[in-house]
Amino acid sequence: MPELRLEALQALHLKPVDLRVPAGQCLALHGPSGTGKTLLLRAIADLDPNTGEVHLGGIARSSLRAPAWRRHVMLVPAESHWWAETVRPHATDWDLHTLDRLGFAPEVLDWEVSRLSSGERQRLALARALAAGPGALLLDEPTANLDAANSARVEALVADYRQRRAAPVIWITHDAAQRARVAELHARLGDGGVERETPP
Repeated sequence: MPELRLEALQALHLKPVDLRVPAGQCLALHGPSGTGKTLLLRAIADLDPNTGEVHLGGIARSSLRAPAWRRHVMLVPAESHWWAETVRPHATDWDLHTLDRLGFAPEVLDWEVSRLSSGERQRLALARALAAGPGALLLDEPTANLDAANSARVEALVADYRQRRAAPVIWITHDAAQRARVAELHARLGDGGVERETPP
């Protein structure tokens, strides 16, 4: 089963990070704004210049070209990017059951992206990522624009995905109650780097 392992991973303004997230488990990451939480996820996904190594199971990041690595270890950013006018072209194999669990009818695939609210974009960005079947998920405040009901939908879907696929997850959230609900592992990113915490 694929463990996500960071070895001396370092990027701009970040001290070297060594971290392990076992298969099927979620690490909740928090810390003050500006400490580099998003930078860390982008470094893991090889989106920004960085040094060190990342492994997913037996796959070393350095053994793959960046686009291939990002199909295995997928970042869902806080603000998703959309390049076509409608939703459907953004994934090759949308899962209608996943859309239903997120509160969408199949017709959403033909909606214009311009009509989507920030919360709808956030939920659809998660569905788009899961449609690719990644081995690990990096979630940057995936419920920041959602109400309680839709946040619960996202939490349940991610929990089911990581258990079915044995997928390690790193989830950035400032919400202490959410951290307690979604994660077995907890860490704080501050000036001293990443520090593991005891779960509440």
